[in-house]
Amino acid sequence: MRVMGVLNLTPDSFSDGGLHDTVDDAIAHGLTLLDEGADILDIGGESTRPGATPVDEATEIRRAVPVIEGLLAERPGTVISIDTSKEAVADAAAAAGASILNDVTASLEHVAARNEMGWIAMHNGTSVQDSRLDPKSGDVVGTIVDFLAGAAARGRAAGVRELWIDPGFGFGKTFEHNLDLLANLDAFVAVAPTVVAVSRKRSLGVLHARSDGFDEPTPVDDRLEAALAIATWGGFLGADLVRVHDVRATVHAVGVIAR
Repeated sequence: MRVMGVLNLTPDSFSDGGLHDTVDDAIAHGLTLLDEGADILDIGGESTRPGATPVDEATEIRRAVPVIEGLLAERPGTVISIDTSKEAVADAAAAAGASILNDVTASLEHVAARNEMGWIAMHNGTSVQDSRLDPKSGDVVGTIVDFLAGAAARGRAAGVRELWIDPGFGFGKTFEHNLDLLANLDAFVAVAPTVVAVSRKRSLGVLHARSDGFDEPTPVDDRLEAALAIATWGGFLGADLVRVHDVRATVHAVGVIAR
């Protein structure tokens, strides 16, 4: 299992908003994540948390491109993913050297193919392109597996050179949905290389709190143990990538499973 380090360049991301929103700070943090063992850096110039304020293409490009260029100048060969839902941003990031498109809409396969980028297709239950899941649905796993299998087929048909699928933990899903998806990650692995992206999300806070006998989710910065448990679980079931904020600890945890 490979580790993808999260590098948010936004002022309003749910866990680290504003911490790396200057070019120099972002480059420095990216280098730290690489030193800690990240295989890929996932750079985002717009927050995807619920209720986040959308930003225009120019703002997102202005945030992301100098950081991509700066990181590659410092560490040539770094694998960089651009986390965006906008075609123009993906094009600009690819021109700057990003080699993977992390697509929360699962609709930009043609952009990834045109730019010869890898493509991560995520299921987004809050997207206008996909009906919101019924919280009482009895087959959440099957519904999302089918959706992502279709996305993977489109990606291959478009000529995407490398692709992954992401069940989209927390995006339009209940806590029970998220648990069901985690319990059945092997169903996604059977379709295509799979990304586990739950780092610091609310579901982890709930799991962490319940392990201590409490009901309220633990704070965002106090969810590491739950994140490591899920990362190792994903590795055990064959997931290819885990997307995390806490790179060093995750690298060690998944390394134990690999041995």
